[in-house]
Amino acid sequence: MLQQATIGDQILELVRVHPDCTLEEVTQHFPELHWYDVYIEMERLSRLGHLRLIHKSVLSTITSRLP
Repeated sequence: MLQQATIGDQILELVRVHPDCTLEEVTQHFPELHWYDVYIEMERLSRLGHLRLIHKSVLSTITSRLP
């Protein structure tokens, strides 16, 4: 049986392929989801140590990369 990738898995794969992508760039890859749902999942991945979020004060840009 083939298991479907979770949104978290998809975010991690996207960041692996495109390091330093912004929250806006990540949300553009998931048009079916509200940006806040993507942000909450990215925060969860960050708390678990799977993703590193870098908050830049200029225009409140959030960049993501793998740890």
